[in-house]
Amino acid sequence: MPTKILILYFSRHGMTADMANYIARGVEAIPNAEAVLRTVPDVSAVCEKTAERIPAQGAIYATLDDLANCDGLAMGSPTHFGNMAAPLKYFIDSTTQIWFSGALTGKPAGVFTSTGSLHGGQESTLLSMMLPLMHHGMVLLGLPYAETALHETTSGGTPYGPSHLSSEHGQLTGHEKALCRALGSRLANTAQRLKQP
Repeated sequence: MPTKILILYFSRHGMTADMANYIARGVEAIPNAEAVLRTVPDVSAVCEKTAERIPAQGAIYATLDDLANCDGLAMGSPTHFGNMAAPLKYFIDSTTQIWFSGALTGKPAGVFTSTGSLHGGQESTLLSMMLPLMHHGMVLLGLPYAETALHETTSGGTPYGPSHLSSEHGQLTGHEKALCRALGSRLANTAQRLKQP
């Protein structure tokens, strides 16, 4: 069976979704690895909002089964005041059943983000996404400085995970794309090693 890496994200304007797609390319560059792209619905500030069962475009909505049955996880969100966006946090807050079962324990995970300003809190957002993954017992992976794009980038990119600065560059830069692919490949390779008996 292929090693399945779940790429779970929320994206309001498309940049985080673009990053997710490049992470998927990195996953699928590894033989016998499969990227599973999933998003989460927006939430209402006033009351419970029922989303359509299938989004009009992009990845389909994640289920708890997607999360419980993955071999590794990449989780991404735009930066909202130095933290992950509410829709992703809302989904993560519904994972108590998975936490009780220990289904994610020992599996690799990484995080990624996009932000609209240089000092918008990229690293604090990445760290905020790591916290629930630590509670789930996941093995956190960042980006080592062996990745040359991490030395050369003048936009997004951190050792905590890939990032994108949308105010400077409307589209992902070459370095940002390379770092996304690197995280995907690193997750797939690590998941395969951890699965071996």
